Parts: sequence; C-alpha cells; structure tokens
Amino acid sequence: MTTSAQESFLRAFHAELPAVTADAFGDARAADGRSSYEILCDRVAESGRVLDLGCGDGLLLELLARTEGRRLAGVDLSPEALALARRRPGLGGATVLEGRAQDLPFADDSFDACVSHMALMLMGDVEQVIAEVARVLAPGATLACVIGGGAAGGEAYELFLGLLRAAIEDAPAAQRVPALGDRRTRSREGLDGLLGPAGFTPVDWETVAIDLSGPPEQVWAALSGIYDVGPLDPRTVTSLRETFLARAEALALALEMPDRLVPCGMKVHVVTARLR
Repeated sequence: MTTSAQESFLRAFHAELPAVTADAFGDARAADGRSSYEILCDRVAESGRVLDLGCGDGLLLELLARTEGRRLAGVDLSPEALALARRRPGLGGATVLEGRAQDLPFADDSFDACVSHMALMLMGDVEQVIAEVARVLAPGATLACVIGGGAAGGEAYELFLGLLRAAIEDAPAAQRVPALGDRRTRSREGLDGLLGPAGFTPVDWETVAIDLSGPPEQVWAALSGIYDVGPLDPRTVTSLRETFLARAEALALALEMPDRLVPCGMKVHVVTARLR
C-alpha cells in the first residue's frame, strides 16, 4: 500500500476517534506506576526543546509541558486530534501543526529531543521520516519512541483477539485494515538498520508490560480502539462487543475478580537512541 493510501486511512480513522490512543493508554500503568506516556517523558527529562511526532490529542505534550521553560512542538496528520490538543490548557505556548513526518515544518537543529508514542510504527516511507527527524534534531539529541508489542498476559486481551480474528476472517476484504507502516520499525534489529545510516547510535530497547485491567466495558473501550476494528461493519462491531462483554463478565466471575475486573495486559517497547 502506498504512503498516501495509508495516511488517508489514518486520517479517516482519527477523524472518528481523535483521542483513541490517549483514551486507551492514558490511565494504563506499568508495574512501577507510570503510564507509557510518562515513561517517554522521563527518557527526555533533560531536554529543553522537544518535538512530539504524531502528537495526536496532545496528552504527551501536556505532560512534557509540566517542566517549565520547555519549547514544545507537535505534528500530526489529524486536524480533529490537533483541535483537541490546542484546547489543552497546558499547551498555550506549544507549536502544534498539521503535517507529515516525511516533511517536517521546522529548521535544522531545532530540537534536543523527539518523542513518538505509538506513531512511528504506522508511518510509511520511514527512511524519509528518520532523515527528517535527524535533520531537525541537534547533535547529541535523543529520539525516544513507544512501539506496540502485543499481548502481555491477561485473559481479556486473548479473548478479544480471538473474537476479532474470527470477525475479520468473516468480513469482506473492504472491511479489513490496510497494512500500515514499515515492519522494520517494530524490531530492534530493524530500527538499528534504519537509524544507524541516519547518524543515530544503536537503540536502547526495553520491553514494558502495561496493565489495562478493569471492568469489561472499560477494557472493551481500550481494546476496541485498535485499527483493525475501524473498517468493520457497525453490526459486526456491535456483535463483537456484545460477545466480548458477555464472555468477559463470565471470566470475571470464574476468576472471582473483585469489582468485576478482568485481567488485561499488553507489551510496549520503549526505544531510545542518540544522534551522533
């Protein structure tokens, strides 16, 4: 699939669900109590000029803005998500622009760090993306990304994936999500191969389990925001939801979980590299 076709899908998806990633991950926590957004913030704690690549509704930027004196900027494809970002009270001084990562609207050496939460892995023409990131970063700057890593235990995640796979198998081709991004961005070796020629050091790669456990409705809200659900027929999504909730309720009872909670976890990879 071409980069333009991928971007058209992402724009349409986020026009309907502009805060979907923040809704899913904003309250989810690693074992140390931090969200994946907060983990990224800590990776660039000493940086004064920070770019958020694929900033979405601005949650990560708002967390970064808690450090006074920072110069912040965000770029995203979705005007609907950016409208939410611009309404965040902590981002009055941030530059938030609609644009493509393959053609960043910033001068050379503009930033001390670039962060990206669940976005780099969705981008096409990734060599050009990385070349642009390297261009706008100053020497010694940090690139820090969170990349999805799949299931990390918890019966609800496996239940959801099983039901989703069955629904997708029964759906016509037009209701299947297109291939997004570049698979090389989802592995340590692939990222080293992409980042090294652009002048970055070998990546530091940490896998972190994120807990999404909660009542069935809350878990459904988090998991159903994945891209594979977007193209499905509304009746299929309704059936998928009803089946998931019924089985998740039964799971909570069988596990004798307090407050009807169902266990759900996924992994993310936290990746950092420095520009030489």
